[in-house]
Amino acid sequence: MEASEAKSKKQGASRLCCLCNQRRPVLKRPKTLQQICKDCFYEVFEEEIHQVIVKNGLFKAGERVAIGASGGKDSTVLAYVLSELNRRHSYGLDLFLLSIDEGITGYRDDSLETVKRNELQYGLPLQILSYKDLYGWTMDDIVKMIGLKNNCTFCGVFRRQALDRGAALLKVDKLVTGHNADDIAETVLLNILRGDIARLSRCTSITTGEDGPIPRCKPFKYTYEKEIVIYPFITESFSSILDYFSTECIYSPNAYRGFAREFIKDLERLRPRAILDIIKSGEDFRIATTTKMPEQGTCERCGYISSQKWCKACVLLDGLNRGLPKMGIGRARGGANGDHHKETKKPASAGRSLESKQCGSLDF
Repeated sequence: MEASEAKSKKQGASRLCCLCNQRRPVLKRPKTLQQICKDCFYEVFEEEIHQVIVKNGLFKAGERVAIGASGGKDSTVLAYVLSELNRRHSYGLDLFLLSIDEGITGYRDDSLETVKRNELQYGLPLQILSYKDLYGWTMDDIVKMIGLKNNCTFCGVFRRQALDRGAALLKVDKLVTGHNADDIAETVLLNILRGDIARLSRCTSITTGEDGPIPRCKPFKYTYEKEIVIYPFITESFSSILDYFSTECIYSPNAYRGFAREFIKDLERLRPRAILDIIKSGEDFRIATTTKMPEQGTCERCGYISSQKWCKACVLLDGLNRGLPKMGIGRARGGANGDHHKETKKPASAGRSLESKQCGSLDF
């Protein structure tokens, strides 16, 4: 009798949250496999992000910070959590939402409506820039000309520059993005597969562009995508506040990153810590001193950062305007005009353009 009672008590104790030992667990945490209650999940989720911010010195009091907002789960949760932590821990930051309208009918127009609601819900000023205004082209126009094979290349290059232009327009000190641990692990793998040594050496950095006008930060560097998904849905009160758009881009189903993403998910199912281990491997990666790295300069045409005379955005835009969109896919060589940009064969690591986070970003 006593043995059965002891066994019953032990079973009851095992059903309690492993952190507080007071409440029943409601989930097994994807990152650690701990069985925890919803209150402890919120606490550890937010506290871990706070510790990442503090330990890496991401912000200074009085800084103006733009949050890259797409209306998706990552950027929406980032905007909410960062605004909460800013208030709770007195970071002293002025926060803004920055969105880019790529001109994708049925996708971006709908997601921007979500961002506009976030502006009101979180009380953060919103700035929207469009490809049409910046480049004279929408992604719908580009896809009609180039097709679906290389469209992510154009979108990623243009989007990255558009975010920097928007950040400059807002006169911010930092730009934060919602790239999470899964994204970074995928990027490490992609850069290895493509032999892109230059980007492999910096893709795990929590802050990039420190030598440029506006550094970029990734507060979600160690945050698992599954936990970001769980965060707004675990209670009804948070679900009403965290309003995000969950549809995938209609032009990205065949993106190269998708294959890396599936591989990472398979690894996570076998061993959840694999994601953090891949990031750690990327952090520990060192380039031999004999390896020649590209030298960073500025584009002669627009003044944007570039290792060539023309930046990738200008090369791509020049090809579009001349009716030769595939010209920009090859590596740019030679002088500072369109006649010198030829489409040439190149090794996988040479001249590889940036793509969007969703479609295959090699760099953040």
